[in-house]
Amino acid sequence: MTTAWISDHVKAIAGQPANQLPLLTSGEVQRPRSDLYYWDMWAVQDTNGDIADVNGREFWMILAAPDNGDPGSRHFSAKIHLLERLDGKWTDLGPVLPDFGGPYEREWSGSALWRDNRFTMWFTGAGLHRTPGGYQQALFEATAASDADGLPQDWSQPRPILTELTKDYIAADSHEGEAGRIKAYRDPAYFRDPADGREYLVFTASHPAGDSEFTGAIGIAEKVGWDWELRPPIIHSGGVNNELERAHIVHHEGMYFAFWATQSSTFAPELSNAPTGLYGMMAENLHGPYRPLNGSGLVLANPTERPSQLYSWSVTRELLVSSFVECIDHDCSEFAGAPSPLARLSLDVKGGKAALVGLEPNP
Repeated sequence: MTTAWISDHVKAIAGQPANQLPLLTSGEVQRPRSDLYYWDMWAVQDTNGDIADVNGREFWMILAAPDNGDPGSRHFSAKIHLLERLDGKWTDLGPVLPDFGGPYEREWSGSALWRDNRFTMWFTGAGLHRTPGGYQQALFEATAASDADGLPQDWSQPRPILTELTKDYIAADSHEGEAGRIKAYRDPAYFRDPADGREYLVFTASHPAGDSEFTGAIGIAEKVGWDWELRPPIIHSGGVNNELERAHIVHHEGMYFAFWATQSSTFAPELSNAPTGLYGMMAENLHGPYRPLNGSGLVLANPTERPSQLYSWSVTRELLVSSFVECIDHDCSEFAGAPSPLARLSLDVKGGKAALVGLEPNP
C-alpha cells in the first residue's frame, strides 16, 4: 500500500506551532577538518537499528569534499568519510572506500550496518566515471572485515543492486539537471523489521505522478536471498513535492516511523511556504498505511530567522537527530559545511506527535 502525502497535509502546517530548532552560533559549528566541506551523515548501526558499539567505538559516516570556495561543486567530488564520535567530538578517520575506478564518478549518501564483526555499506553511486558531471544515480553494496581496532578493512568491490526498475519507479538516469529538480534513486537506508526479521532498504525515489513534475516518493526493497527486490513505494508526494530525501525508518514502541528531509524549494509552487525541515509519518505496519506526524508531517523546522540553517536530517532508533550546518547567517552568504550538534526527539505514539526535546550538550 502506497500512502499519499497530500497538499492538505502540508497546508495544515500553517495552523500548527512549529518545532523550531534553536539558532546556532559560530562557536557551536566546527568542521572535523578545516579543508573539507561536510554534509549528509548517518550512524553505523546494528541490526536493531541502534548506533553500533564497534569494539567500544562509535562510528558515523558523512559526505566530504575539498573546500574549494565553491560549495555547489561539492556534490561532484563527494566521498564518504568515516567519523568517530567520542565524548561528543567528531574525528575524521578518512575516506571509507578506496578508489575502485568506477563505474560511478562519486559517492552520495547511504547507510551502514555492523554485524558479526563485519561492515556492510549501501550507498549511491552518482554520475558515470566515463562521462563526468552527470546526475545519474545507482545503488551499490560493499562489505568489509573489522580489524582489532574496529576499523573496516579490505572492502569488497561495490556491487550494483536494484538495477531493474518496476513501473512504480522513475529512473534517475539523466546527465543534465539541477538540484531539486532531478529525479531520485538514492540514499539507501537499511532497516530490519523486528516483527519478522525481514531486511529492507528504504530509499529516496521518484514515483509517476501523471503530468506533475513533483514526483517525490519513499521507495522500499526487500532482501530475498542474496539479492534485493523492489516493492511498491511506501509513501509518495505526487503533485506536492519532488524530493523526499534521506528517507529512513525508525521502529519505536511498536510503531513504524518514516522520516525524510525536504526543502521549501522542492514543493509545488502553491505550497512553497512550507519550511525546509525534517518530516515524518507513522504506521502500524511497515508497508502502511501511514499518517502524518503532527497532522501535517512537519517534525522539525529551521528557525524563522535562519530558514536554511540546517539540512539533511537523519533519526536514529535512540531518537538522536543528525544534520549538517548549511549556514549560520540569515542570507546564507557563507556555507558552513559542518556536522550540526545532535538534537533529540520525543515521539508520542498515541497522539501521533513528534517534538524537539533539545540539542545534545557540547562536551
